[in-house]
Amino acid sequence: MLSSSAEKELFRLSNQAVARIFPKIEALAGNPRPPGCKKLRGSSNAWRIRIGDYRVIYAIDDDAAQVDVRRIAHRSEVYDQ
Repeated sequence: MLSSSAEKELFRLSNQAVARIFPKIEALAGNPRPPGCKKLRGSSNAWRIRIGDYRVIYAIDDDAAQVDVRRIAHRSEVYDQ
């Protein structure tokens, strides 16, 4: 599930970047902890995956079997609050 802000961030990117990122987001539904994902410090359920120079920040709710994508941005911007 994409948050509205993550959806806006995704579609502001180039078509080439979206073509690389979108399949990885869809794959999170089947495997929310793919190889290379990292748990973010300071949060109980925030994770990130790397896709080239972009990062996808998401939360995993194991009880509801749901992944909520919170941010999609360039690596230099994604961790800014």
